[in-house]
Amino acid sequence: MIYIILGIIGLIAGVMSGIFGIGGGVVIVPFLVTFAGLGIKAANGTSLAALLLPVGLLAVITYKKENLIDIKAGLLIAVGLASGVALGSLLALDLPVGILKRLYGAFLIFVSYRFLVLPYLRKKRSMTELITGEEISGKFWQFLLLGLAAGVMSGLFGIGGGVVIVPLLCTLFHFEQRKAAGTSLAALLLPVGLPGVLLYNQAGELSFISAAPVAIGLLLGALGGARLAIGLNPVIVKRLYGIFLLIVGIIFIFQG
Repeated sequence: MIYIILGIIGLIAGVMSGIFGIGGGVVIVPFLVTFAGLGIKAANGTSLAALLLPVGLLAVITYKKENLIDIKAGLLIAVGLASGVALGSLLALDLPVGILKRLYGAFLIFVSYRFLVLPYLRKKRSMTELITGEEISGKFWQFLLLGLAAGVMSGLFGIGGGVVIVPLLCTLFHFEQRKAAGTSLAALLLPVGLPGVLLYNQAGELSFISAAPVAIGLLLGALGGARLAIGLNPVIVKRLYGIFLLIVGIIFIFQG
């Protein structure tokens, strides 16, 4: 029964991943804690392990067909991610569980704010107004730093990093929402979370058996989510997701 629950958690996270360009960990971790009974650190490690496989591959192919991926930016972000995830993992493993849960609760509330209060980008640009290849070469370090920041958050909270990457690509680099989502998923295809997985495994806070059904659900759900994102404006989904994160975030803060 537990493996069915884990598969469903992965499926839901995969759909959210495909729609919003996030890795899925921001869904996986609170679900694992709430519905699978895992501790916060074990949930972080299991989430990073599930995200290690290229679970968003089918979604990336879908975005690529629509020319909604910036490969150069994605590669630079991936390098930053791999560098930052180890630092974030070390911080999470050293923190007391109570403090980590409070920090994670605050993080979830911040994410819910973005989904509930800022559902639309105020500054939308056409595809011809997005960053070009020449501009990317001039913003080499900016993309690396973006990936580094997302990597620290990834290791600290067991997330893929897309929940950090997508809004920053949109607000700081003026990417269109769907192209930001596609580029984020492309960056997360590489095993950027491997340093974190190794550290969580060494600390005994990782179950590969639990991560497997989550990864399978992610793979299937991400494809459906990408198709929804391209064809629909998922306003209702965003709001429901934001409400869920807000509730879980408040619970985590009080539990901590």
